Amino acid sequence: MVDVYTVKVEEARSATHEKPSAGPVYRCIYAKDGLLELPSHFQSPWDFLRDSAARSPSKPMLGRRHKTDSTKAGPYEWLTYEEAYNAAIQIGSSMRTRGVNPGDRCGIYGSNCPEWIIAMEACNSYAVTYVPLYDTLGPNAVEFIINHAEVSIAFVQQSKIPSILSCLGRCASLKTIVSFGNVSTAQKKEAEELGVSCFSWGEFLQLGNLDLDLPLKNKTSICTIMYTSGTTGEPKGVIIKNEAFMTEVLSIDQILSLTDKAATEDDVYFSFLPLAHVYDQIMVTYSLYKGSSIGFWQGDIRFLMEDIQTLQPTIFCGVPRIYDRVYAGINSKISSEGSWKKTLFQYAYNYKLGYLNSGLPQDKAAPWIHKLVFDKIKHALGGRVRLMLSGAAPLSMNVEEFLRVTFGATLAQGYGLTESCAGCFSAITNVFSMTGTVGVPMTTIEARLESVPEMEYDALSNQPRGEICLRGNTLFSGYHKRQDLTEEVMVDGWFHTGDIGEWLPNGAMKIIDRKKNIFKLSQGEYVAVENIENKYLQCPLITSIWVYGNSFESFLVAIVIPEKQALEDWAAKHNLSDDFKSLCENIKARKYILDELNSVGQKHQLRGFELIKAVHLEPTPFDVERDLITPTFKLKRPQLLKHYKDCIDLLYKEAKGAMV
Repeated sequence: MVDVYTVKVEEARSATHEKPSAGPVYRCIYAKDGLLELPSHFQSPWDFLRDSAARSPSKPMLGRRHKTDSTKAGPYEWLTYEEAYNAAIQIGSSMRTRGVNPGDRCGIYGSNCPEWIIAMEACNSYAVTYVPLYDTLGPNAVEFIINHAEVSIAFVQQSKIPSILSCLGRCASLKTIVSFGNVSTAQKKEAEELGVSCFSWGEFLQLGNLDLDLPLKNKTSICTIMYTSGTTGEPKGVIIKNEAFMTEVLSIDQILSLTDKAATEDDVYFSFLPLAHVYDQIMVTYSLYKGSSIGFWQGDIRFLMEDIQTLQPTIFCGVPRIYDRVYAGINSKISSEGSWKKTLFQYAYNYKLGYLNSGLPQDKAAPWIHKLVFDKIKHALGGRVRLMLSGAAPLSMNVEEFLRVTFGATLAQGYGLTESCAGCFSAITNVFSMTGTVGVPMTTIEARLESVPEMEYDALSNQPRGEICLRGNTLFSGYHKRQDLTEEVMVDGWFHTGDIGEWLPNGAMKIIDRKKNIFKLSQGEYVAVENIENKYLQCPLITSIWVYGNSFESFLVAIVIPEKQALEDWAAKHNLSDDFKSLCENIKARKYILDELNSVGQKHQLRGFELIKAVHLEPTPFDVERDLITPTFKLKRPQLLKHYKDCIDLLYKEAKGAMV
C-alpha cells in the first residue's frame, strides 16, 4: 500500500477543439481543507524583521568575513538584529530625503552581502518596490531593467559602480547611486555631470534618521519586480506582491513544522545563491522571520567550501552543481581508503539504505551505524547541517540517495519558478520514496497536468504526464508592462509553467521535460531535447551536455563537457600522457565518449533518431561569463548555437562523411 501525499479537489477536463485535456487538480494533504492564506496581521515582509528584532535584538543577524590580508579571510563578524533593523530604517529615511516615495522603484545590484539585505529591508520599511539588477548578465541587461522598471535609486556593489556609470547616460530615471562601500571622487564627478548623485554607504546613512514615521504598508502592494534571466529574449519583469511573498515564507514554515523541524533562532543559514533570484531571497526572509542568523560567502567560488567550513551552517540551500561537487569530493576520499574501510562503508551504506527504504525517518534509520561510519561525512558542509534543500535543476538520483544516506541530515528537492515565488513543489524531507522527485504541491498551490499532444504527453493516461499548471496564493501578478506575455502563460486562472511533469503513485511530481525545447528533424520526427539530455547526463563520463539538431538535418550532434578524472583514467589505460585539453581533441577519446553516451541512451530506450551521431569534447564548462547558461545553470540554447556554430557545422560534416 503506497502512502499518498496529495488530495484531489477537482475532476479532469476532456479535450475540446480549442483546448487539450487536463488531469484532475491536486493539493498537498496538509492543505486538504484549504490553501494557506496570509493572516490579517501581516501586511509586508517588513513585519517579519520588525517582530524578530523586537523579540531578539541582540541576536546575530547578518555575518560576513573580512580579509585580514591580501589572501586570508578572518572569522565571521556579525550585525545584530537591532543594528540591521536600525540601519534599514535609517537607509529608508535617507531614500525619502532623495525624493523616493512609496511605490517607487529601487535597484539593488551586487553579490550577496549585509548591505543587499539592509537595502531590501529599507525598501520594505518604506513601501518602496525593490528591483534586483542582474549581477551576472552584464551592463546591457542592467540598463534594460533600470529603464523598463523606471528605477530612480540604485544600491550598487563597489566593484560594479563602473558598470552602472557606463550606461548612466542612457538611464533617464536613475537619479541616485549608493555604493555598498566607498565611491571615488572621480566616480562622483562622472555621475554628477550626468545629473546623478553618487554616495558611499556611510555618507548615505548620515542623510537619514530613526525618528520618521514609517508609512502604512498593504499586502496588495508590489514587493518586488524580479527580472528573469530567461534562455531567450529580453528579461521579463515578474511582479510579486507582498501577500504572495509572505505566504510563500509561511508555507515553508508550515511544511517544515508538520514534517520535520522549522527553523529557530539557533539556526544558521548560508547565503551564496544569487540574491537577485527569488530562491535565496525567500530563504533569507524565512531566516529573518524565524530569527535565525545568515552568513554570506565572500563571493568567490574558490573560497566557497572554506566559507562553509568557517560558518558551519545548519541550513544549506544548494543547486545540483554544488551537491555534485560535494559528492565527488567524498567519493574520492572513500576510493583512496583501504579495501577493509571501503567494504565497511558499502555494508553500512546498504544497511542504512534498507531502513530508509522501509520508511524510517533519518534520525531512526540505523543511528548507531551512522555514528560509527558516516559521522565525519557531514563535515564536508561544516559539520552541523541538519536540513539541505536543492532546487534550480534536477538533482541526479545517485547523488540525492548518497546525501540522504550518509549526511544524517534531511534533504528535500524542490521545484519552482520566479512566477511561483520560488518553491511550488517540495519533497517531504523524511519520505524517502520521494527521492528523484520534486515532491508535492506547497500548501499555497494547486496543480494539474495539461496534455501536450504534439509531444505525446497525456494527462489522462494511467501514467499521467503533461505540462505543469498552477493556481493559488503565491503566484506572480503578471509581467511588468507585458500584458501580452502575461496572457500567454495565464489561461483561465492557471499559470502554464512550460515544464513537463509526471504524477507518481504517492502524489509526488517528477520533472521529465520542457515543453518549449522541442524541434522537428528533417524526416519529420519531433525531438524533446531536454528529455534526451537528462538521459545522457546519467553517463558518469560527462558533467554537461548540449544536444543540437535542426529541421534541415536528420540526426543530432552534441557539445559535451567530459568528466576530467574519467577521461584521464581512460588515457592512462591507453598509455596516453596528453593534458586534458589535448585529450578532448583526441579522435579516439571522442569516439570513446560518443560510444558510452549512446550505450546509456540505448539503455534508457532512446529511439534511433534521438541518438547522437557526433560529439565535440569541450574542456571548459559552460559558464555565465560567456552567456552560455543562466545564473541557475539552465542552458541558453540560442547563445550556445552562436558560440559553437563552427563546431556544429564541423560535426555535421564529419558525421555525414562517416555515413557515406
